[in-house]
Amino acid sequence: MPTYEYECTHCGHRFEKFQSILAQPAKRCPRCGKRVRRLLGTGAGVIFKGSGFYVTDYRSESYKKAAKAEKEGQSDKTGGKEAGRSISDDKK
Repeated sequence: MPTYEYECTHCGHRFEKFQSILAQPAKRCPRCGKRVRRLLGTGAGVIFKGSGFYVTDYRSESYKKAAKAEKEGQSDKTGGKEAGRSISDDKK
């Protein structure tokens, strides 16, 4: 069952109410007895615990080797320089 948040339109008192989805919304403030309005809540955050929640957790060894080789191949092509620039370009 969800927890709904309400705010009194008269005194501004905010409160939460744990109720069924099918239940009627609260109508009166528990402090002053005036009308309340239900607020839009953000809901509960999802918490992932343990391993197995990242894409990289399931990578095969062959994939890891291919990715490493590709990364090394890209750095060899640039020769340690930034793409399209040389050190002498900075001095101009």
